[in-house]
Amino acid sequence: MKFGVREICEVVFRAKARQQIGNKIFYKNEPVIYFDTLKTSSLEGAATTVYAQGGRGNARLVAWEGERTVTFTMEDALISPEGFMILSGAGLIEASAGKPIYQHMTETVDASDVEVNVSGTDAVATIKLSQKPYLPADKGDNFAYVMFMRDGEIVTEPYIPVHEELEADEDGKFTLTVQAHNCYDDAHAAEETQYVIGQLGEIRFDSVLVDFYVAREAAAKQIEITADKFGGNFYVEAQTLFRDTNGVDMPAEFIIPNAKIQSNFTFTMASSGDPSSFTFTMDAFPDYTRFDHSKKVLAAIQIIEEAGSQDLHRGATPNGEYKVDGGIEGIDPHEDLLTARLEAEANG
Repeated sequence: MKFGVREICEVVFRAKARQQIGNKIFYKNEPVIYFDTLKTSSLEGAATTVYAQGGRGNARLVAWEGERTVTFTMEDALISPEGFMILSGAGLIEASAGKPIYQHMTETVDASDVEVNVSGTDAVATIKLSQKPYLPADKGDNFAYVMFMRDGEIVTEPYIPVHEELEADEDGKFTLTVQAHNCYDDAHAAEETQYVIGQLGEIRFDSVLVDFYVAREAAAKQIEITADKFGGNFYVEAQTLFRDTNGVDMPAEFIIPNAKIQSNFTFTMASSGDPSSFTFTMDAFPDYTRFDHSKKVLAAIQIIEEAGSQDLHRGATPNGEYKVDGGIEGIDPHEDLLTARLEAEANG
């Protein structure tokens, strides 16, 4: 039997031991993650060779081979947070009420949703936001900044809004407050909303840029890459198809009982060219497969010869139909079909 390979693998990683990914716990041999969007996958074997050399010309006389290695590499077109965590060896945190994830946001607000009230040389601006900003008053730090804009450009320095707990109004918006003192001279105090608070002179604004954070307590995940965490070990099963010289596809499976994922990765972001892909490189270590504990292997390859991949033939049957792999007992499959049928009827 000869075959060729021109099909991608579908891969599953199984836990080698108890492990936790995000809020999920996996025990030994349980499937952890499936890869069904791979672009390429390859299994590469290598070994080192040393030689005894001597005689005229220092020819090679005897060879010793050793240090065999097997490496499985796969390139994924898409990736999940769990997949990237496995690739990078990072930790995965899921947002919860007790431990929210803080998402950075920017929102541009039109001047129609900004109200400026002036009292003497002091001013208060209120700005309506569609998201609830994180504004703790007891952290000793600033988590939001307000910048006034004109014609798409920032025309003021950042202002610090009042840090307080905000509640949504009847329109579902949150009102942010900015206070400024000694910000108007007498000549411009009466102009009110047309002048930027904190600015002296005739600077007008048509929008406001707000830089802030939102506390996500659900439907958010955070991947943390630390200096002391690396890719783990998994039991890897990769399914593909081999095609024989008859054009028949046979299921095949690569098994790596102990695959250590290399922690190298590249995350490419660009607005042109091909989209970023994600490469997993795994080193194979000797271990037992699940159904054979008699010896340790680096990798195993299974080829399943299904019907159609073998040389089969049909034989005659009493009712004129054919039967796979020979005929009826007592009937020569190569006899004339009519003779076989008459004999069968005579014998009841």
